[in-house]
Amino acid sequence: MDFFADTAEVSELRQLVGLGLLDGVTTNPSLIAKSGRKMTEVIAEICAITSRPVSAEVVATSTEYMIAEGKELAAIGPNVVVKVPLTEDGLSACRAFVLSGIKVNVTLCFSLVQAIVAAKAGATYISPFVGRLDDINLDGMQLIRDIRDVYDVQRYDTQILAASVRSANHLGEAALAGADAVTAPAAVLRGLIKHPLTDAGLAKFMADWQSTQPRPV
Repeated sequence: MDFFADTAEVSELRQLVGLGLLDGVTTNPSLIAKSGRKMTEVIAEICAITSRPVSAEVVATSTEYMIAEGKELAAIGPNVVVKVPLTEDGLSACRAFVLSGIKVNVTLCFSLVQAIVAAKAGATYISPFVGRLDDINLDGMQLIRDIRDVYDVQRYDTQILAASVRSANHLGEAALAGADAVTAPAAVLRGLIKHPLTDAGLAKFMADWQSTQPRPV
């Protein structure tokens, strides 16, 4: 399963590259706004850090303008994946991008049938928001399992990119559910390394080692 970082902070991405935990990047208008920089500048800098997929989201809401904006984003680098919302206009833009050879991430998916229509439109990735479903007392991970079952039966090529992943447990559950990739904040990805028993064990080893060293006279 691939790990995508859901961030527009370049320093965080460099850390993840050093840890071997970066298989791709997802951004959105909110993350770009927090950076205080232009979308094109941020995406270009991210593409300079990694050659893996970088999702850049359009802010237009009509098919015509989504296509125009998406083509500008795709021109930034060969690894840019244009991100569109799961709306009629978004799916129309998705289809146009696919026919032009541009990869697409269809985002804001909350149901199985939405995932099916995105796959039929040729989406490279579908992004089901598991955390937001959990927020309204629905089972986000069950949606991942359902999409996996249908995609396998129907032999759709679209990859399942579990989004709104908020914890290490979420990530593990997404892997068990059959997600091809997850996208999560950098802090969540770094947190996968940590466990209190690892820290306790290391502290014990170090204390035992120190006990074997000669004491200063």
